[in-house]
Amino acid sequence: MKTCKSFVIALTIAMVIPLSLSAQDAPKNQAYHIHEDVVKPSMVGEYEAVVKEFLGHMKSYNIQGTKWIAGSTADNRYLFVEPIDNMAGLDKNPISQLAEKMGKEQVGELFDRMDKCYDTEQDYVIVLNEELSYMPDGISQTIEGENYRKWHYLYVSPENRGIVKKKMKAVHDLFTSKNSAVHYRVYKSGFGARGEFYLVSVAAKDPVDYAQRAAENDALLGEDGKVVFQELFGSLLRYDEVVGYMRPDLAYTPDAAN
Repeated sequence: MKTCKSFVIALTIAMVIPLSLSAQDAPKNQAYHIHEDVVKPSMVGEYEAVVKEFLGHMKSYNIQGTKWIAGSTADNRYLFVEPIDNMAGLDKNPISQLAEKMGKEQVGELFDRMDKCYDTEQDYVIVLNEELSYMPDGISQTIEGENYRKWHYLYVSPENRGIVKKKMKAVHDLFTSKNSAVHYRVYKSGFGARGEFYLVSVAAKDPVDYAQRAAENDALLGEDGKVVFQELFGSLLRYDEVVGYMRPDLAYTPDAAN
């Protein structure tokens, strides 16, 4: 990852300190640094093998000062998500620790092998919006047994920024009043993002579980749901839906320092 040298040098959707946050200990408007690799379809196997090799070295040397969760999408995008306290968090360089322990040449060779697996990578910041998120049992990005994800990208024009937020609050209030069983987290795009958007993340066990929940939720919300969603989508610049999975096998959390 060249910028995975910046991801991992500064590291990274979505979605975490610790890996599972509760409403009680999650800071308001937590920011996350996302590193995204768009992997060539023919290189997915090799890419994952190199990332896991890299993770093995990180764990073996117990590199401190960083942690991340990971996800991958159906179109071969890999997202590494790291919480940051402020923009200075982007200056962290955990790879320098690994290079000191493992050797610069060995680390460089590892990333050279990774770099050939993709032509596009990007880094940006998103910020959790607890006010608009609907998780009555507590905010959590990693839900036991629910690694399937639907990521809804709601793009916003500057002139409709306030309107979209108001419409999203109406959706939240409807879900709350109906005691919906479909929970979701809302993030707002920040520094480095391509366009302004809200990211709505919904977890489920698998595609079938998601479809069943969605159908039950549609019935629960009824005509009120149709109205609020029509008003929301009518105010958007663009809407994209992305399917994927959280990847615990690509996540990293160091052991406590000795």
